[in-house]
Amino acid sequence: MANKELKSDIGRIVQQTMPDIVESRLREYLKEKSFRPGDPLPKEVDLAESLGVSRNVVREALSRLRMLGMVETKKKRGMVLASPDILSSFERVLDPSIIGENTLKDIFELRLVLEMGLAELIYARKTAADVAELKEIALRQMDGKKDNFRIKNEIEFHGKLYEMSGNDTLKRFQNMLLPIFDYVVKTEPRFISGKISHLDLANILERGSKEEFREGMYEHLKPHFDRLKRLG
Repeated sequence: MANKELKSDIGRIVQQTMPDIVESRLREYLKEKSFRPGDPLPKEVDLAESLGVSRNVVREALSRLRMLGMVETKKKRGMVLASPDILSSFERVLDPSIIGENTLKDIFELRLVLEMGLAELIYARKTAADVAELKEIALRQMDGKKDNFRIKNEIEFHGKLYEMSGNDTLKRFQNMLLPIFDYVVKTEPRFISGKISHLDLANILERGSKEEFREGMYEHLKPHFDRLKRLG
């Protein structure tokens, strides 16, 4: 019994492979030497000699960094430090069919938190044309009765809000979150919305303050927050 408790409490040592160690050392080296995007990396042979490992090990470690978008090969320049696309890996794996229920719930909660924080950017960058388009989307939704129609317009309305933020990373992130709507549809017995409608939100954007928009967004999303609170 005591032996079982010891195994549970102390944990196992995870053995690193040589490419693991070299990848970690390369990351540290790039930070210590303040490499910037576009700076050339030392040649494989020089890295191998400095680290005391084979070129194959260095090549595998660099391949991992390349997959992460941290390094790239330039014609006539060799390998250089890249400016990584921080969302590219996330885009490749964000598929509800291979993501667990708890992770889907976490991602949906992340979407709610992001939308609660959009007000500052939207009010700094919104235009009259943006608001007019948003109102058109909201009015179209009012004409539809079926849940699938309303969900389509829900996506379109909130997508426009992300677009109005003027932040490209947020816009891409919102597009990645679209599959999560399937999770919402499957786990909620019916499409729900708060006491503040899309049209109400558009009207607040037209005439109201940032604070009023934040309050309106919370009331709009409140059924989702309430549901998540019940789920624990």
